[in-house]
Amino acid sequence: MKGKILLVDDDANLLASLNRQLRRHYPVDVAEGGQQALFAIQTHGPYAVVVCDMRMPGMDGVQVLRKIRDLSPNTIRIMLTGNADQQTAMDAVNEGAIFRFFNKPCTTETLCKGLDAALEQYRLLTAEKELLEKTLSGSIKLLMDVLSLVAPEAYGQATRMRDWVHRLITEWNLPSRWQLELATMLSAIGHVTIPTEITQKMADGVILSPIEEGIVVHAPEAARKLIGNIPRLSVVANIVALQNRGYDGSGFPVDAPKGDALPLDARLLYLIKDVARVCGEKEPTAATFRTLEAHKERYDPILFRKVRDAMSRWNNTPELSDIEREEVKISGLTADQVLAENMELENGHMILAAGARLNVALIERIHNLAKIHPIKQPIVIIQPWVMRAHQAGAIAGVPPAVAVKTGALPSGNN
Repeated sequence: MKGKILLVDDDANLLASLNRQLRRHYPVDVAEGGQQALFAIQTHGPYAVVVCDMRMPGMDGVQVLRKIRDLSPNTIRIMLTGNADQQTAMDAVNEGAIFRFFNKPCTTETLCKGLDAALEQYRLLTAEKELLEKTLSGSIKLLMDVLSLVAPEAYGQATRMRDWVHRLITEWNLPSRWQLELATMLSAIGHVTIPTEITQKMADGVILSPIEEGIVVHAPEAARKLIGNIPRLSVVANIVALQNRGYDGSGFPVDAPKGDALPLDARLLYLIKDVARVCGEKEPTAATFRTLEAHKERYDPILFRKVRDAMSRWNNTPELSDIEREEVKISGLTADQVLAENMELENGHMILAAGARLNVALIERIHNLAKIHPIKQPIVIIQPWVMRAHQAGAIAGVPPAVAVKTGALPSGNN
């Protein structure tokens, strides 16, 4: 189906005539004046093409097209006017970024040719946007799959941290912070550059040598370079690079901003990482924040207090009940399930820590590992929709079962 077209003019009779001429060829809506046009864009869009008159009371065509460009950048804009002076044309091109400029009267044939060209341009733009979005999504998924295989413990911690950040954003009703959530999830991707021997030492709590510490300290910079290769993730890469920079100017990189000059997202990620480090596999408690207060100068004081208060409330919400946990065999593992308990080999060696979110690559690795070493079964997991209900319930102050029943989240596999 062709994209929708919006006709804008203050002359109701002319709109009706254009509508009759064009609706046999295209899906058409009409708007009598600029205000109706903007309302239509916001409530009935997206529109592939807008054809707008120039001379209208209130807002002229250039002003309308400029606002439409801000509201719907991919919409192709055409001006149809009886005032074809040079200044009008220049303003339409420079401010409205129009695709075509037609003079009144304009034949149906000429207008249809312009609309066909505009629709093709819209198709090319949206196809490119869809390709970029799929490429971006696929690149991020690839990075996370690699992390889950190379450093499963780091992957599990990053997953927990991302869930905490999502809950904070939801509770504080912040505007869209997708870059922060993504940076939190990718904060550990630098681990892929750390040799396995060092990673194992870190997992075992062994003191690292100065050279080994240097490798670990520079992992966020390696992560920045990896993420920086993905289009449109420059902000995410910067947050990740600053994840070890304290509010007081301590940490790495040494030449980075400090205090309020440090990006808010980087300040929050720094604090969340330290919360995860102190509380380990358990949920943060008041004791966690008492430990962090020994070095309170490292944290944004307002942010520290808000995170502490929020997480303290979460800690007072009901734990997941046995009913909300499930025991499954390896064959029952699916993507997005969360481990409720550590996954271990029969000899007690931990494969994945509780809280890790499964993905296709991890499940494939588990299946391959099971062919060589016996894995303790059943495996205790939490289904993704149950976890989302629990988080919603924690924010609302109700048990997860109530959150599901009352519609905070739908029951079942959604």
